[in-house]
Amino acid sequence: MDVLVLIDKLDDLVHSASTFPMTDKVMIDRDQIYDLLDQMRATIPEEIKQARWIVKERQEMLAEAKEEAERLLAEAREEAARLASEQEVVKQAERRAEEIIRDAEARDREIRFGAEDYADEVLSTLETSLEKFLAAVQRGRERLQGRERREV
Repeated sequence: MDVLVLIDKLDDLVHSASTFPMTDKVMIDRDQIYDLLDQMRATIPEEIKQARWIVKERQEMLAEAKEEAERLLAEAREEAARLASEQEVVKQAERRAEEIIRDAEARDREIRFGAEDYADEVLSTLETSLEKFLAAVQRGRERLQGRERREV
């Protein structure tokens, strides 16, 4: 039986008891009081056991919830660290790629300008040689023309 029900019965017993005239004192059947007290003694330990069990279950549930929360938090931190690490790797790769592209473009300009300078130098040498050959051809023709006039 529920201890609150027993307390209500005790209250009813006191309220319905006969009073002594001219006083607040009541007359209660001793056996009824002892019977209610015995029932209370039997009921209270069981309810205390149940309350203790409920408190223990609650504490276990709280401990499990705390462990789960800590596990989830640790996983979240690990994931955040992994993502941050991946982002840093990506950023480093992008910086390195940009550096390689800049170096390649600079090397391309150097090679192109070097090739143009070399081609200009070769063409200049060829031009000078051609000018010399042309001058030699012109001198040779002039000599030939000078001989032809003399023979005529």
